[in-house]
Amino acid sequence: MTSCPDANFLQVVSPLKALQRLAERHREAFDIPVVGITGSNGKTVVKEWLYQLLSPEKNVTRSPRSYNSQIGVPLSVWNLDERSEVGLFEAGISEPGEMEALQSVIQPTIGVFTCLGDAHQENFTSYEQKCLEKLKLFKDAKVLVYDMDDARVVGCVNRSAFKGEYFAWSRQRRDVPLYIASVEKREAETVVSYIYKGKEAACSIPFIDEASLANSVSCLAVCLHLGMSPETIAARMAVLEPVAMRLEVKEGRSGCTLINDSYNSDYNSLDIALDFMNRRPDCAGRKRTLILSDIEQAGGAPEDLYGRVARLVAMRGVEKFIGVGPCLSAVQGLFGMEACFYRSTDELLGSGVLDMLHDEVILIKGARSFRFDVLTEHLALKVHETTLEVNLNAVVDNLNYYRSFMKPETKMVCMVKASAYGAGAVEIAKTLQDHQVDYLAVAVADEGVDLRKAGITANIMIMNPEMSSFPTLFEYDLEPEVYSFRLLEALIHEAEKEGVTHFPIHVKLDTGMHRLGFDPEKDMPLLVERLKRQSAVIPRSVFSHFVGSDSDDFDAFSARQYELFLKGSAQLQQAYSHKILRHICNSAGIEHFPDRHLEMVRLGLGLYGINSRNNEILHNISTLKTTILQIHEVPKEDTVGYSRKGRLTRDSRIAALPIGYADGLDRKLGCGRAYCLVNGRRAPYVGNICMDVCMIDVTDIDCREGDTAIIFGDDLPVTVLSDAVGTIPYEILTGVSARVKRVYYQD
Repeated sequence: MTSCPDANFLQVVSPLKALQRLAERHREAFDIPVVGITGSNGKTVVKEWLYQLLSPEKNVTRSPRSYNSQIGVPLSVWNLDERSEVGLFEAGISEPGEMEALQSVIQPTIGVFTCLGDAHQENFTSYEQKCLEKLKLFKDAKVLVYDMDDARVVGCVNRSAFKGEYFAWSRQRRDVPLYIASVEKREAETVVSYIYKGKEAACSIPFIDEASLANSVSCLAVCLHLGMSPETIAARMAVLEPVAMRLEVKEGRSGCTLINDSYNSDYNSLDIALDFMNRRPDCAGRKRTLILSDIEQAGGAPEDLYGRVARLVAMRGVEKFIGVGPCLSAVQGLFGMEACFYRSTDELLGSGVLDMLHDEVILIKGARSFRFDVLTEHLALKVHETTLEVNLNAVVDNLNYYRSFMKPETKMVCMVKASAYGAGAVEIAKTLQDHQVDYLAVAVADEGVDLRKAGITANIMIMNPEMSSFPTLFEYDLEPEVYSFRLLEALIHEAEKEGVTHFPIHVKLDTGMHRLGFDPEKDMPLLVERLKRQSAVIPRSVFSHFVGSDSDDFDAFSARQYELFLKGSAQLQQAYSHKILRHICNSAGIEHFPDRHLEMVRLGLGLYGINSRNNEILHNISTLKTTILQIHEVPKEDTVGYSRKGRLTRDSRIAALPIGYADGLDRKLGCGRAYCLVNGRRAPYVGNICMDVCMIDVTDIDCREGDTAIIFGDDLPVTVLSDAVGTIPYEILTGVSARVKRVYYQD
């Protein structure tokens, strides 16, 4: 004890109970609104969103990250101080008997029950028991916010010891404090209309999933109870930020280690992040560097706040400090260590100082408005990436291959739906537009809008138009396929209402696919009559689709399809003086039926390098590659991966790759059914493929961590993977996740 002469020591029977009791006494010193949050899911999101909503005008103290355990809760409550105006604390339990202690520590005045789910269910006899245990948090609360539409929660609330005011919300019942009158999901936001105290109001959130909707309504209820105006709520709800749940540690350039915490910037979370940095084993003997933005929180003079920050930073052993923002720049004299200051993130990026960092542990800590994610991107080592490399020259080569079967006057439609079969629609469309293709085709209107916004001016065909998209079609000059009388009538009605005339459409005939289309034998007279009775739309083309042009076995059926199409399209053409383009040939049909090209053809899979006539590669356009994260020496007695599916027959070297089924690597490829290439040699997949990682056997391959692995590419055709799982190449290509970075090049 002589090493800490100024410290007091308490000898206790249980350190945990002592910690909780100390926090309980500390909590009792504060007469402020304290929100206690529990439930199976959404606790951290609700807490962080409430912080975003309240902190512009209130000094809010909240649980750091997911500090909701028996230890985390008292540590969180201990952060309350004389500046605190609101407390936000989450509480989680994993078994019966735990919530009573957390209730004594938090002592919430406002309770929020998020939802009831499966988490930790194994330790409870029923959902009702778990719910009742969680509701013990609100025993002495004044207000309880919960979802009235969840019958199980309602039943448990009625049986609980809660005696305060019920603040239920519902999408089904009007007899609640907060009635959700309507929910409208748009492309990137959800608009919520509600009635509170007899008054109608609305707000929007920049999310469309159901979990975010429920969490935002819980936050709405708390804000209304605390007296925030609907106008203020709406303004702040509209800019809610997604919640990062954990610190991210990445390998940086020049021997640096990056700790990314660019999600919030309050004093308490800074202390926790600095502690996290100091506890990392790779911090020993290396310079500690902190990149910090202005702290965006209400209350207190800047000199006081940043004086505390400067003392904290020094106490935590930071040796280099990089401050970003006007407030930090104004108080730079408070920081005694090696330091530099910049008024903005862009100014820091342009200074060149980041390129001088080497062999350091760097904590990147900032408010979202400072866009510190770009600092992480700049400093990160780019070796552990999974990328899809797309060769645009190969795309042009495939285009020209199919053009070689065509007459110069024959037009071409190129399919760029499903993000250009996974390759990325914008860059592919730009390349095709540069090479004078006549039409681009996508599945839905939103895909067409994205192309227009990216500067694509070529004709765009929409193959599966939704009736709700008609105004979008008119606004962006997107030409829809029409395949039924119901769709046609709705389109005509909307065009007439908008004053649109002679809008081009593409008429689909069903000659044997039996997927979509008008019957060329039965529907044509009525279709022609209806089209001639209006001037809102006009047929630009008429088309059908060969069912079996990829195989000689179906030639007789293809001939029958072609005959039906000619008869049906002729009836449509006879009704008009202008030339209506006819097209029935797909990629295989272009090659197999050169005498049936008519005025136009449609190029799909062939554009992306796969000949569906023989399943061979023409010119490979894409290479999916990743890198080896780690290599383990695994004895033959052990297994690899989930459910012990990776059984070994020898002592093996097993490499882990940062790609899984969430990236598009089909789970059925695991357990030795397929392989990737490492340094030109086959490395079979071992065990089950995981969501974000897979394992491969590199026992016989000379390789090391950081080496490249080819999932498919020039030397490993995508058809090998599709054959291995009994599917078609389309599925493999379109399955490459949007989170996989696309890199485009021309060789």
